[in-house]
Amino acid sequence: MSHDRLSCMFARKEEMPVLSLPDWEIVLGQATQARLLAKLAQYVIDQNWLSSVPQQPRNYLEGGLRLADRQHHEVHWEVDCIRRALKDVDSPIVLLKGAAYLIAGLPPGRGRLFSDIDIMVKHESLHEVEASLFAHGWIGEERDAYNDRYYRQWMHEIPPMKHVQRNTVIDVHHTITPPTSRFKVDATKLFNEIVAIDDERRFFILAPSDMVLHSAAHLFQEGEFSHGMRDLLDMRDLVLHFAKDPSFFPSLFRRAKELRLEVPLFHGLHQIHRLFKVDIPPNLCNELHNIRPNLFLRWLMSGLLVQALQPKHPSCQGVINDFSRWLLYVRSHFIRMPWYLVVPHLFRKVIMRYLPEKDL
Repeated sequence: MSHDRLSCMFARKEEMPVLSLPDWEIVLGQATQARLLAKLAQYVIDQNWLSSVPQQPRNYLEGGLRLADRQHHEVHWEVDCIRRALKDVDSPIVLLKGAAYLIAGLPPGRGRLFSDIDIMVKHESLHEVEASLFAHGWIGEERDAYNDRYYRQWMHEIPPMKHVQRNTVIDVHHTITPPTSRFKVDATKLFNEIVAIDDERRFFILAPSDMVLHSAAHLFQEGEFSHGMRDLLDMRDLVLHFAKDPSFFPSLFRRAKELRLEVPLFHGLHQIHRLFKVDIPPNLCNELHNIRPNLFLRWLMSGLLVQALQPKHPSCQGVINDFSRWLLYVRSHFIRMPWYLVVPHLFRKVIMRYLPEKDL
């Protein structure tokens, strides 16, 4: 069984590795499963490797770039539609994750593929935002009363809304972690530091440190480790971009302490170092040491993440990988909610998987 070759590609900075056509088949398969085909293509171009890629895999890479380019045009259009829909809402509209990277022209946006658009608004404006989006064609996707209540009562977002004509999906957040989370984040602190990205001051993004922390928190509390490498690449690109400012890393550690996101930050920095050779400045190693969990938890998480972050591709998959993802998935629920909410919630999800809804 082959190892994870995809992260090895992203870790290379000098000459392109010599790959046979079967090797390329594995790399492209892993990239497709991880939703990183266009990202890989962009990286190959940035490294000036494209001319060395054989024609067959080059066709796949160029196809991934064309798909990403089309999606980027669609996202720009969709963001403009959101602007018109929410023009009368009295709340800053904060773009999150992929939409933020693309519209703000940040490195993680290059070669990124999209499945939805994430925005954040003030909690007191949620009803107004939802009503305005509904009036412009977005409707809630959630039809199950329990799941709808789960979102609204326990989560940091309302149920996803899909446009009736374009089928585009918006996730509307009011903060970046659930109010029941072990890593609960005060949204006021986020809004106090947002950065405008248009002259009208209608759209904003999170502050640089908050964007990195959100990327780390999203990976380790959502439990979506089948696409975990994409989140880590986002974090890597953000860190390398913002680290050009010498004040970035000190502010990142200060902000992690203020928002109580030290643990996700530690694991995120550890993984981008392991996979992509990204280091923090030597004079800040003590800061990293101060936020690390105990030895057993570091050892356990490192072992699980080595397995869980590999692409879900036959070349690097087995029972251990699936079991590691399952353990981290369960862990993510216990991070988001206390045990007395998690246990009945997970029990209900298991029952619903095997029983038709009418039998409940």
